[in-house]
Amino acid sequence: IVYDGATDPGLPQDLSDQGAFMPPVLLYCERPLESSEVHEVEAFGPVSTVIPYDDSAQAAAIANMGQGSLVSSVFTYDDAFAREMVLGIGAWHGRLLIGNRECGGESTGHGSPLPALIHGGPGRAGGGQEMGGVRGVLHYMQCTALQGSPTTLSHVTGKWMRGAQRLERDVHPFRKTIDELEIGESIITGKRKVSLEDIEHFAEFSGDRFYAHMDEAAAKANPFFEGRVAHGYFIVSAAAGLFVDPAPGPVLANYGLEHLRFLTPLNPGDEIQVQFTCKQITPRETEDYGEVRWDTQVMNQNGDLVATYDVLTLVAKKEQPEATDEDNA
Repeated sequence: IVYDGATDPGLPQDLSDQGAFMPPVLLYCERPLESSEVHEVEAFGPVSTVIPYDDSAQAAAIANMGQGSLVSSVFTYDDAFAREMVLGIGAWHGRLLIGNRECGGESTGHGSPLPALIHGGPGRAGGGQEMGGVRGVLHYMQCTALQGSPTTLSHVTGKWMRGAQRLERDVHPFRKTIDELEIGESIITGKRKVSLEDIEHFAEFSGDRFYAHMDEAAAKANPFFEGRVAHGYFIVSAAAGLFVDPAPGPVLANYGLEHLRFLTPLNPGDEIQVQFTCKQITPRETEDYGEVRWDTQVMNQNGDLVATYDVLTLVAKKEQPEATDEDNA
């Protein structure tokens, strides 16, 4: 015993008769690999044990002899040591708190339940993971698998999937409000041939002079290319030029791309064409617009997929006529 709060100075004397108060105790275990009690006895209360270790591997081994806990705290300013400890002890704990001078002021402390973090782990303390927050809600919800044709599943889920029927209409989908759009509405654009001049102009205009676009010999030496290729972001820009209806209308803004992948290099002389499909419609209840997600596939003249991504747009709702006195009567 290094410090015993019951006999050593520092404990307020007037606490001795106020309930079942456990005085703080600090212990020291000189040979933790040979002692079992220090690991097996879980002392609830202000009781701590100082345990020496030789290196990070031994520190992890000693910590794991405790059979796990809700939270384990590692205090270090050495990020390499922190990584070794996380990999060494993580499987035994529901949460690891890494504390140091950079986050000490904002730290919630060891073991504080937080809604965004797992609480409870595989060790003996807690007996398992507590299903708190959204994860807990989802855990108790029924999960049902759906099986059927892509077209049927698109109708059932309200989200178009590849392989489902495409709806080709006479009106460009950018001319429709979010109330008028249908899942699966699609256009196939015209074609555009990409020239070497296009690639060089984009390089100079954007400042992206990466060798694969500007140096024929270096591009050929690349294992992915036969020679100079178009920029990926040129492909995205040129594709937008094919599928966008430019006049003012219900489409208010493009606010992002998701799941962008470039799959086939585009060489000078190749053509691109876009298949553009309304994938998902999400109205915003409190706004005059909603979110529309568009499945976008850019293909070359051989039908090879050059790029694929989702375009995210904000689209206006259909204008509602103003209420009259008769409507309010």
